Amino acid sequence: MPEPALKLDQVEKTFDRIRAVDKVSLDVGQGEFFSLLGPSGSGKTTLLRIIAGLETPGNGSVYIGGRDVTRLPPYVRGIGMVFQDFLLLPHKMVADNITFPLKMQRLPRSRQKEQLDWVLSLVRMEGYGNRYPHQLSGGQKQRVALARGLVARPDILLLDEPLANLDLELRKEMEVEMRRFQAELDIPFIYVTHNQEEALTLSSRMAVMHNGKFEQVGAKLELYSNPQTRFVASFLGSPNHIRGKLKHVDSNIGRMDWKGIDLAIPMPSDANGGAEIDYFLKHEKIHVQPPGQQEPVQGMNRLVGKLRDIIFKGQHSDYFVILENGEELVVSAATDLPELKIRQPVEVSWLPEAGDAFLAQGD
Repeated sequence: MPEPALKLDQVEKTFDRIRAVDKVSLDVGQGEFFSLLGPSGSGKTTLLRIIAGLETPGNGSVYIGGRDVTRLPPYVRGIGMVFQDFLLLPHKMVADNITFPLKMQRLPRSRQKEQLDWVLSLVRMEGYGNRYPHQLSGGQKQRVALARGLVARPDILLLDEPLANLDLELRKEMEVEMRRFQAELDIPFIYVTHNQEEALTLSSRMAVMHNGKFEQVGAKLELYSNPQTRFVASFLGSPNHIRGKLKHVDSNIGRMDWKGIDLAIPMPSDANGGAEIDYFLKHEKIHVQPPGQQEPVQGMNRLVGKLRDIIFKGQHSDYFVILENGEELVVSAATDLPELKIRQPVEVSWLPEAGDAFLAQGD
């Protein structure tokens, strides 16, 4: 097996008796776009700072290219960094902002010029070297920040919420560009974000962090489609959260009472009759149609309700359905469904295994 480009071995970090990073281990291969995804306070930025050498772990080790860099300073680790705030020097031109790391390394001017020309071409900023930051758009500033992180040709690029300050259109543009940069350079990008859409768009693999630990690590589609923990199921995809009591226990499919509605659900591990269950059902997994439009499918959950609202979102719309027990489900489906009208009866249906069931926790 080839040596991982980045290896974390049982890394821990504590601040004021609070475990910000809790025994985290990870291997990232050469050429991977790897995202650390989690809510604020989950430990992802602290972990990135440990990789960078800006924080020293209390326990554990960090390896880059097989070399133990746990106690080494940032400038000898072979890394580049891009931050949420662009951190451009306002009184310096673009060229000087970008080549600042090379000046710190005391590279000859000819080499600096060579590296500058290469990275300006990479980020499509040729001709902007003599401009000042205030003369640039937000997207151009972000490209300069990326260029500064890449100009020294690092072994790994670390990115801490780099698109957070851009508007939606620029964010989408830069997502495409960053995937291009990473593919061309064939180096690992370690990307920190709380935005699940960004992580799912950019990553080849990802880790969901919560309370300083990795809840699940793997390919993005695997995490999205097969969450292994209650937190991952609740965090990825913004699903409907259904809580009820398990009535009937079977080897694969159980029956749950949801405020008077009987639902078929996949059996969570270690569940017994009477247990409180959290069932997470993604919006796009539910079918919505006028009542009686389709023949019943054996084993499928099939409920009647009233359409409260339709929110247009472009290629799809969100349909808000009030059920007979007063609870609401959100369904994402095609926008062009003229047969569905607000305040009219509808039917929603889904297969039990379309959702993910776990023993309930207090919220």
